[in-house]
Amino acid sequence: MHGAQRSTAVRHLFFIAAALVALLAALGAGVTAALPASASSSGSPTGRVVLIGVPGLRWDDLDSARTPNLWALAAKGGVASLSTRTVPPEGLPVTCPAGGWLTVSAGQRAGTGGDSCTPLPAPVAAPDGSATVPGWAGLVALQRAGSYKADIGLLGQTIIGAGGRVAAIGPGAALAAADKSGKIQKYAANPGELPDLTPYTVVFAEAGEIAQAWNQEGDARRSAAAAADRTVGSVLAHVPAGSTVLVAGLSDSGATAHLHVAMATGPAGPAGSTGSTAGLEPYGAGWLTASSTRQDALVTLTDLTATVTHVLGITTPEGVVGRPWQPDGTADGTAKDSVARLADADLASQVLKQVREPFFLVLVVAQLLFYALAAVVMRRYRRMFVPAQIVAVVSAAVPVSTFLAQLVPWWSLAHPMAALCGTILVMAGAIAGVAFAGPWRGHVLGPLTVVAGVSSLALLIDVMTGSRLQVNAVTGYEPVTGGRFYGFGNMAFAVYSTGTILLLAGLSQALRRWRVPALVLCLAYGLLAIAADGWPNWGADFGGVPSFILGFAVFMLLVTGRRVSVIRLAVIGAGGVLAVGLIAVADWMRPADQRTHLGTFVQQVVDGEGASVVGRKLGAMLHTLGNLPLTLLSLVALAFLFLVLSRPSKWGAPALSQAYGHASALRAGLLGTLTAALAGFLLNDSGVAIPAMALTVAVPLTLAASVRALQLSTPTTPDRSSAQADTMARPANGPR
Repeated sequence: MHGAQRSTAVRHLFFIAAALVALLAALGAGVTAALPASASSSGSPTGRVVLIGVPGLRWDDLDSARTPNLWALAAKGGVASLSTRTVPPEGLPVTCPAGGWLTVSAGQRAGTGGDSCTPLPAPVAAPDGSATVPGWAGLVALQRAGSYKADIGLLGQTIIGAGGRVAAIGPGAALAAADKSGKIQKYAANPGELPDLTPYTVVFAEAGEIAQAWNQEGDARRSAAAAADRTVGSVLAHVPAGSTVLVAGLSDSGATAHLHVAMATGPAGPAGSTGSTAGLEPYGAGWLTASSTRQDALVTLTDLTATVTHVLGITTPEGVVGRPWQPDGTADGTAKDSVARLADADLASQVLKQVREPFFLVLVVAQLLFYALAAVVMRRYRRMFVPAQIVAVVSAAVPVSTFLAQLVPWWSLAHPMAALCGTILVMAGAIAGVAFAGPWRGHVLGPLTVVAGVSSLALLIDVMTGSRLQVNAVTGYEPVTGGRFYGFGNMAFAVYSTGTILLLAGLSQALRRWRVPALVLCLAYGLLAIAADGWPNWGADFGGVPSFILGFAVFMLLVTGRRVSVIRLAVIGAGGVLAVGLIAVADWMRPADQRTHLGTFVQQVVDGEGASVVGRKLGAMLHTLGNLPLTLLSLVALAFLFLVLSRPSKWGAPALSQAYGHASALRAGLLGTLTAALAGFLLNDSGVAIPAMALTVAVPLTLAASVRALQLSTPTTPDRSSAQADTMARPANGPR
C-alpha cells in the first residue's frame, strides 16, 4: 500500500473508532438522566421497617385457607419472585438459610463455607437484652477470603450509625441484624419475647419452620408452611402503624434451588423523597421490580439490603450490590392469579434446569451429524444441494429461535423437552420459510441476509424493550442462577453480533451499485447495534462491546477494500476498551443504588477488588473449555469451514471461493464474525459458548451461500479447480 493510501486508510480507521467512542460515550453519559435519582440521604432514619424472613417459602406454598396471613399480604401488597443466589456450600448449588441472612447483612453474596448447610448459630444473650453471634470473627474471615468479599454486619452497622435501633427475632434474623462486631442491639428468640416493636427502627424476624423441614414435600411441607404462616401472623400483630413490611423466602429448603416469595406493604420510600418511589407512595397491590433485574415481578435477595436503607431514607453504603424494590404497576386479576403466575415462573425455571443440558446435547449431536452429511453432499451429491441448503438455513435459524420460543409457554406442557424442541423448530422453520419466500431466495446471500436480519433485529428489539425473551430461554439466563437478569447474555450476544455483521454483509452486497449509501447504512446500523450492546439501559454488556467493535471494524475494513493489520487491530481493540470504559465510568458516576454492573465494576477497581473480579471471570472462561460438547461443536464447525468449504471438491473450485466470487461481501462478513467470536471467547466468562453459538449461525449460513454459488456456477473438473480457498485473499470474480 502506498503512503497516501495508507494515510487515507488510517484516517478512515480512526474515524470509525472515534465515531464508536463518541457515540457510546454520549449514550453512556446520558444514562445519568435516564433513570430516577436515588432517594436516599445521609440523615437519620425517617421510616420503620419490619423484615420477615421465611427461609424456603415458595409461591406454591401459599393457600388462602392454610396460610391466611401470607395470602392477605399477597392480596394487598407488592409481590414478585425472589432470586436468592448466595455463596453456596461446595458441591451443593442451593442457598442455605444462614447464607441468605448473611447476604442480607452484607448486601453482597455471602456464605458459611463447608459442603452442607450448617445450623444457624444460637446468639449468646446478655443481661441488657442484647446478644452476640458466636463465631462471628470466623464468618468475617471466611467472607474476606472469598471472591465476593462480602462485608457482613454492614446493614446493621449502617442503621445504627445513622441513629437507628435494631432488633432481631430468631437466630437467623440475628445474622442480618448484627453489626460488624457481631453484636445485636436487641434479641428475642421468638415473637412472644418481643411484643413491643415500636422502639426499633428495623426489626428482623424469622419464621424458620419450612427450612427446618429440610427436603420435605407433600403434607410435611404444607404443615411447615402453615406453621410459618402462624409465626408471620404473630409478628404482624405487633407491627407499628406506618411501617414497611418486607417478607422474603430468603433461602432454599432442600437440595433443589428455587425462586422464592418476595412481598412488600407500606411506604415504598422515605417522606419527602423524589423519583418513581416518591413521597409515601405505598407498596400497593401489584408487582415489584428493581433496577437490578429490570424485570416485572422479579427481584433479588441482595436487593433487600438496599430496600431497607432506601425506605429508611439513609444512604446505601458502598459494597451493597442490590437495588431498592419498587412498585411496578397493578397486577391484572386477583391474588390467586398473581400467586399462580409467580408459581409458574418458578416452574419455568425448574423445567429449564431439567431441559438445558439435554437440549444442548441434542443441539450438538444434530449439528455434528449435519456437518458430516453436508461434507458428503458437498463432495459427491450435487442433486442434494437444495435439501442441504434448506437444512442449513433452518439450522442457522435455530439459535435466535431459542429466544423466540419464549413467546410460547412450552414449560407448562406435559412433555417440556419435546415441546421446547418442537417450538424452536417451528420458529426456525418459519424464519427459513421467509428466507426462501421472496425474490431474494435466488441470490447467494439472500437467505443468509434474512436469517441474519431476524437474529439481529429480534434481539435488538428485545434488549430495547426489557430483555423478556432471554429470561428462562434455554440459551439465555434463568433467574434461579441469578447471574444476569437484563441486557445481553453471552449467548445472546454471540447470536446478535453474528447476525448483525452478516446482515450488513448481505445489505452491502445487495446495495453494491450504491457504494456510498451502502457504507453509510452499514456504519449507521453497526454503530446503533454496538451502542445497544453497551448502553447500560439496554444491553449493558461489558465484554461484548470491544469484541463487537473488533468484529465490526474488521468487516468495515474488508468491505471497503482495506487491509487488516496487527497495528490496526490493536488500535481498534484499544478503542473498544476505551469505549466500554467510558460507559462504565459514566455509569459509576451515578448514585450507588442506581448503577448497573458496569459502574459496580469501576467501584470494585477503585476499592482494589478489580483483580479478583477479573481473575474470577478469567477462571470461569477457562473452565468452559471443559465443556466438551460446546468445545467439540466449535472445533467441528471450524473444521467444516476450512477443510470442506475451503477445499476443492468434485465440482471443481472450492465452494467458499465460488461464494466469494458471486458475493465478495461474504468474505468481509465471515471474517468479521470470526473476529468477534474469538474476541468474545477471550473477554467473557462464558468462554467457548460464544464461538459455539456464533459458528452455529455463521457456518450453516456460509454453507447455504456456498451451495447456491455452486448451483450458479459451471462445474469444472478437479484438475481445473482452483487451489484451496484463501479466505484472506480478495476474490478474482466479479460480484453477483
